Amino acid sequence: MAVDIRNVAKKREQRYSYGLTLLRDCIERDRDLPREEDIFKKVILKVEDITISFGGLTALSDVNLELKEGELLAIIGPNGAGKTTLLNVISGFYRPQKGNIYFQDKRITHYSSHRIAAMGICRTFQNIALYTGLSVIDNIIAGRHPHIKYNFLNGMLYFPWARREEARQRAIAEDIVDFLEMEHVRNTTVGMLSYGLRKRAELGRALALEPRILLLDEPMAGMNLDEKEDIARFIIDIHEFLRIPIVMIEHDMGVVMDIADRIAVLDFGVKIGDGTPEEISKNPKVVSAYLGSTGE
Repeated sequence: MAVDIRNVAKKREQRYSYGLTLLRDCIERDRDLPREEDIFKKVILKVEDITISFGGLTALSDVNLELKEGELLAIIGPNGAGKTTLLNVISGFYRPQKGNIYFQDKRITHYSSHRIAAMGICRTFQNIALYTGLSVIDNIIAGRHPHIKYNFLNGMLYFPWARREEARQRAIAEDIVDFLEMEHVRNTTVGMLSYGLRKRAELGRALALEPRILLLDEPMAGMNLDEKEDIARFIIDIHEFLRIPIVMIEHDMGVVMDIADRIAVLDFGVKIGDGTPEEISKNPKVVSAYLGSTGE
């Protein structure tokens, strides 16, 4: 059943109550946040004619996609449409047989996944990929690894500058924990958490990487109404406060229609629609393939 997220997601007074301030300061030290004149205009990620096959199965066929600064792009489609495969190609887990990926006008098609993550293309996974034997706070600190400024030897000997850096990184991780409202489970082993809280922890670890683009693979899958409302609120906060472009795969059409700026639709590996939520809801191909035909 679709969730009406509108009354929760659109309340400006509920946002930015606490958390993310230290993370935003770190991001602004490394780069300028997108300018207002670039929002929805400047292309930051471009997918060009991507084709990938597994044996005789073509998962994606000549798919083209653009993500612009400040945009929240939703990717929808039936199961098996190629949505997760597309994110895997973008993030370097799969190598396409044809086509290219461009990030800030730089071709990254054959970059390794860790190199792409270090560039700022960060993601969550459909099947949660956390360190289940570590606590919530340790999982989030693990996401800070590319930004830690001491090496193994300095950390082992615990020099004063290493202690200061450790304290700084832990403060940023605690800032993310506060934002995700996970203070009560911050020291709990992730493997002991509920599914919804694990999803939050994985989102926190992706945030810790200081993403330039955030890829979310079904962040609300398997959640109840209250959990979906919380995740929708977090996503909007991240998008608006940190000005991070987001690509989100999601099956809940109520959520997608309410929070997405633009929607791309895949069906059997082919893009069949791309436009605003209103345009997509009236697209006959999309209605037939995914939203359901009325039969008239």
